[in-house]
Amino acid sequence: MSFISKNEGPLDRAARVIAGVLLLALAATGTLGVWAWIGVVPLATGLLGWCPLYTVLRINTCRR
Repeated sequence: MSFISKNEGPLDRAARVIAGVLLLALAATGTLGVWAWIGVVPLATGLLGWCPLYTVLRINTCRR
């Protein structure tokens, strides 16, 4: 049993992964600059299926 339970649904996860990859691609090409590296956050949370902010705010988009 994991101490981190998933709190993101499939649509939420897909949107985060797409946004993260897009931001990282724009950062790598120099289009948006250094701030676009923040794309690591939505990419990681989308891949893990867990968002720490959702935990704090008690939001859950994952079906049980």
